[in-house]
Amino acid sequence: MDNEFERTEQVDEFWADVRIQPVCVALPAGVGYTLRAYRMSDELPEATEEETSDDEAAETDELVTRVDDGDEPVARRRVVRGEEKAEVDHDGDDDVDAEEADYDEPDPKDFEDGPEDDEDAEPAEPVVEEVPLFLSRKGKLLLFRTVEGLAAFVGSDAPHDLAGLEEWDTVAAKLTVEQLVPTEDDSYELDLVVENLRGGHDAWDADLLISAGELTRDLAYALRLESVRTSISAGSPLDDLDESLRKSVEGGIGGFLAKRRTKKIGAEQAALAWRTIIGKISAATDWRD
Repeated sequence: MDNEFERTEQVDEFWADVRIQPVCVALPAGVGYTLRAYRMSDELPEATEEETSDDEAAETDELVTRVDDGDEPVARRRVVRGEEKAEVDHDGDDDVDAEEADYDEPDPKDFEDGPEDDEDAEPAEPVVEEVPLFLSRKGKLLLFRTVEGLAAFVGSDAPHDLAGLEEWDTVAAKLTVEQLVPTEDDSYELDLVVENLRGGHDAWDADLLISAGELTRDLAYALRLESVRTSISAGSPLDDLDESLRKSVEGGIGGFLAKRRTKKIGAEQAALAWRTIIGKISAATDWRD
């Protein structure tokens, strides 16, 4: 994943100011470049109707087509059905008008006061956390085979998920090809993960596998890959593997014990699990240029 340009202090300052970083990702289909940012969840731009995912649109279409006939909304139809059922339950007469059913004897429980502290209870504070964002569109990671292609896209008016960030106008106006130099920590070789795992415990590259896990967690969150998030969630076998690798890198007694635990993890099972994950990430990647 070589880049002909150099990561200078000026480049570091530019990316630090806009709080975005270029990222290089190697997948089985090739090497590509994109952008990633971290923001607190209360800083995120609101999604627009145009940014609604294909899955959400399909779900909306499904709800719309549930109306059997006539112009009544689905919600109204459900209320009508509820009234009809109430009429039958009330006196067993299917011919009673819906208006008459509305005058059922009130339930005394409807007039009971709730708990004394309900009115004074404060709503729970929303959880604010740091979340990852990528140069993506409708649940697809935009990955460019050249930095020139990435720079051209950034300077265009094409829609994407980073456009709502307040720093984006600065990036779009000032970015040059020479600034698209990812750091070593922002370069990931997912294409090597499965092969490395199949090489056996003694061949496992802890740095490679740990960095792959970090990128995968970010992508799973940003692209809403729920099955991937589940595969690497806390307590999962792959999360246990990640934790053992991290402790083994730290060294000491804890690192020694972690290495022993790591050897109990099935290499083939880990390789198969990671192959599935990388396949899902590849399927959620939109290769450009």
